[in-house]
Amino acid sequence: MLNPGDEINKETNQQQQNAFGMVEGVDEDLAILDQIDNILSLEESQYPQFTLAKNKARFLRMLTWYKNKEEWLEVAPLSGVSKLFKQQTKELEGIRSNKLDYEMELETGTLTPSQRSYRKDELKMCKVHEKMAVQLISKMQVKIKSGRR
Repeated sequence: MLNPGDEINKETNQQQQNAFGMVEGVDEDLAILDQIDNILSLEESQYPQFTLAKNKARFLRMLTWYKNKEEWLEVAPLSGVSKLFKQQTKELEGIRSNKLDYEMELETGTLTPSQRSYRKDELKMCKVHEKMAVQLISKMQVKIKSGRR
């Protein structure tokens, strides 16, 4: 029997494979992201490259937020973890929806070069966000499961 975390990881892997097939050749950085298990464990030199400075700043803020939440998990009360779990699970749906939108736009081939560059950056941001959210959700599932025994 699969645990909820297994289902999320299985769904993520399937979506990543589908996404890679849909935008194959779009950007090497996107393919590299698919191979990374934990974005939070990357060295600064390994961070994804973004075209827009605002996305680099967004990425760094997001990275800090997720790292802080992982530290918080170690001392967090079960009720707080459950609440964050619900929020993150709901947010993950939105992230995946946005990611699919960007993939479809890139696939159409009707974008100008600047639009294409912007969409690739946004797609990369969605992939990174999705990976960090899935990582946090799976850690919260472990905490919730162990706390309720």
